Amino acid sequence: MMSAGVQPSDYTVPEEVKAAGFGICGEELGSIVEGRDLKKLNIHGGVAGIAEKLSTSTLDGLTTDSDLLNRRQEIFGINKFTESEGRSFLVFVWEALQDMTLMILGVCAFVSLLVGIVMEGWPKGAHDGLGIVASILLVVFVTATSDYRQSLQFKDLDKEKKKIAIQVTRNGYRKKMSIYDLLPGDIVHLAIGDQVPADGVFVSGFSVLIDESSLTGESEPVMVTADNPFLLSGTKVQDGSCKMMVTTVGMRTQWGKLMATLSEGGDDETPLQVKLNGVATIIGKVGLFFAIVTFAVLVQGLMSRKWQDGTYLRWSGDEALEMLEFFAVAVTIVVVAVPEGLPLAVTLSLAFAMKKMMNDKALVRHLAACETMGSSTCICSDKTGTLTTNHMAVVKSCICMNVKEVNKPLDASSLCSELPDSAVKILLQSIFNNTGGEVVVNKSGKSEILGTPTDTALLEFGLSLGGNFHAERQASKLLKVEPFNSVKKRMGVVLELPQGGLRAHCKGASEIILAACDKVINANGEIVPLDEATINYLNDTINQFANEALRTLCLAYMELENGFSVENPIPVSGYTCIGVVGIKDPVRPGVKESVAVCRSAGITVRMVTGDNINTAKAIARECGILTDDGIAIEGPEFREKSEEEMLKIIPKLQVMARSSPLDKHTLVKHLRTSLGEVVAVTGDGTNDAPALHEADIGLAMGIAGTEVAKESADVIILDDNFSTIVTVAKWGRSVYINIQKFVQFQLTVNVVALIVNFSSACLTGTAPLTAVQLLWVNMIMDTLGALALATEPPNDDLMKRAPVGRKGNFISNVMWRNILGQSLYQFVVIWLLQSKGKGIFGLEGPDSDLILNTLIFNSFVFCQIFNEVSSREMEEIDVFKGILNNYVFVAVLSCTVIFQIIIIEFLGTFANTTPLTFAQWFLSVFVGFLGMPIAAGLKMIPV
Repeated sequence: MMSAGVQPSDYTVPEEVKAAGFGICGEELGSIVEGRDLKKLNIHGGVAGIAEKLSTSTLDGLTTDSDLLNRRQEIFGINKFTESEGRSFLVFVWEALQDMTLMILGVCAFVSLLVGIVMEGWPKGAHDGLGIVASILLVVFVTATSDYRQSLQFKDLDKEKKKIAIQVTRNGYRKKMSIYDLLPGDIVHLAIGDQVPADGVFVSGFSVLIDESSLTGESEPVMVTADNPFLLSGTKVQDGSCKMMVTTVGMRTQWGKLMATLSEGGDDETPLQVKLNGVATIIGKVGLFFAIVTFAVLVQGLMSRKWQDGTYLRWSGDEALEMLEFFAVAVTIVVVAVPEGLPLAVTLSLAFAMKKMMNDKALVRHLAACETMGSSTCICSDKTGTLTTNHMAVVKSCICMNVKEVNKPLDASSLCSELPDSAVKILLQSIFNNTGGEVVVNKSGKSEILGTPTDTALLEFGLSLGGNFHAERQASKLLKVEPFNSVKKRMGVVLELPQGGLRAHCKGASEIILAACDKVINANGEIVPLDEATINYLNDTINQFANEALRTLCLAYMELENGFSVENPIPVSGYTCIGVVGIKDPVRPGVKESVAVCRSAGITVRMVTGDNINTAKAIARECGILTDDGIAIEGPEFREKSEEEMLKIIPKLQVMARSSPLDKHTLVKHLRTSLGEVVAVTGDGTNDAPALHEADIGLAMGIAGTEVAKESADVIILDDNFSTIVTVAKWGRSVYINIQKFVQFQLTVNVVALIVNFSSACLTGTAPLTAVQLLWVNMIMDTLGALALATEPPNDDLMKRAPVGRKGNFISNVMWRNILGQSLYQFVVIWLLQSKGKGIFGLEGPDSDLILNTLIFNSFVFCQIFNEVSSREMEEIDVFKGILNNYVFVAVLSCTVIFQIIIIEFLGTFANTTPLTFAQWFLSVFVGFLGMPIAAGLKMIPV
């Protein structure tokens, strides 16, 4: 086994590895592949030697005996990376406690406890302080719980993201398997766009270019061949296809070691969160100003009283407590003013939407994508697999100038009898050798076709003509393969024929291949020069196929001189045309309706495809994308346009055919920068990455998509369906509107609480709402309000309004109208209660102030509860529609009401309240309820 000139190594196999039946250990394998050590590889007998030592076969792969697989796993490990430990709940509690305002309140509570206990003894003097402490703890725990739940959700999403399947041969059968189940010795099949799932060595393949930038930072791709056979996990296949044998998995791979040094970073803030943080800062500053003025006014009131009494040098404990209460009220005004619920509402709403979208077959990779999708004004969609089903079949053919329908198996066999034998022979040789797919026998002994949909359709056609894939592959030897890519739009191979001599076959976009032909096989099987009449006939056939929404492919071949070297590229002209096939890719059910929904929602759908323009137009009409006044253009023509001409065309452009990845990128760029559109783009191939990056939101196809496309995308559409994209847009809009509803609700509470406490402090020298009460209101409006309003599911009406786009103001005029109107009502009511309340209720005696303040507090809270219901719709009068379907909303409202009753009736000592009579309860609730008809009336005012 040792090749000449190679010294036997001083490597000894560890005992446990030997006992398990292997001739090499993980460390040695790692050092060979990571060190790219060809010398060491040859010492072990090259790739074949390693395969033997790993007791695998480069043809049949591993045997699937579970005992053997378990032993292999024990020795070499599994293909998983150790994940960073999730943060515990206590960490979130600690983070919630870091809030500055809560810390100040904590200090207030501490001082209040000290002074209170010194003055009034335990437990009477501790009530105020303990009340504040309890409120702080409640806020902290609710915040921590929601953050913790969200982190768990991200973990689940992360798991979903990493579910990658790959083609593997085991026991001689090719099958799809999770990359997590790979073991050393597995034979993996890689194609363009795949991510290399583990470290390994190249077994066989053609034109393999590997992009190693993720590991080395080198942008130049690396050629992988038998002479440089090392493949590292985490790198990507840029071109070609190959079989690799896995040598190292999991944390032992170079990628695994790299992953160990990196810990997962959190999600960045989304644009909406940034916008809202701005709003929060401004409101916070206003609150701070009011708080300082309120404090100053209250202290001034106390001082002037003491001045009149002549006691300003003597301070009693009660007066110190009063000062402290003033300070606590000032701090609490800041707490109420700072809407820390805003970022929380965004996060909650997005996390809720992400979870729901997962059920709707859309995996959102970045939080921001959700809201961006809601404001998108344009979707540039691929045709194949998104608008169509991607289950392709050859339904028409023109072989030897003979046009024939081949829908049914009978058609194919009758086609065979009509064609000359020589032509059938060369057709089958072309179909079975010039392909990226293959026909395999599965476990149940049936033939199964693997490969891209186009390859599969052609192979199926070949089989229906009576061809035998394996016999055809063995008859001649493959010397060179140039795989299909979207720039050349062709695939070519070079064969060494059994009788000697070389032949090239090529297939691809009809007009490109036909232009490379100068001969054709005629009806008698003779090879004749292509004259003008024949060219016109073939072009007409191609157009006729295309107008029936068929994709056309042309097949051709040429004999090569014996002097042809495999190092040279395959020639691009001088071919003989075998024929043209028309492949049907049916439009997905529901696409037409989805496109109509987009149109009514003000979202333009544009189709970008590599197909011939007639095929593209036919399918775009069928989907409802191409309208009478729309423009369809081919990529090469689009490229030639000047900047001005482009800007004239683009607004009406609905179909771009024969487009290259660069055309798609240019189109997206112009739509975004020149026309200010918010663009969503779909893509599945490696070459779609630039367009996916350029777009505001990249949507990758989960089934057909390559790993490269998925990495570049913001959302992965798990079922590759256009209708799912519309669902994503609907959810995105729902998120945006839910947050608007919440902001409207919260700003109303802010405005009222600020003005009430401020005006009351100025006019009467006391604040009607105490620190504990304000904290409870803060709780209702921040955390609970966010929960209730941010989790409204979307309704279909969302898709009947125009998109927000890039320019839209977040706080709209409609919101200002509702906020100001509602605030005015609440302020008037509370002011009336404050000034005339005692007279209305006939309150007298020492408790009258306490009862009145309780009434004001209760009415204020019920105003918020009913306003929360009114906030469910910003413009509709009917706010109860679908309310019972939203369990979270009902639960939050019920809890708020129950807790409010408990606070008033039983927690008086802490919250400075006193139990109310039935009449007083009725009035409080009625005052709150009155806000609803007023909110409905406000909606009648046009803005």
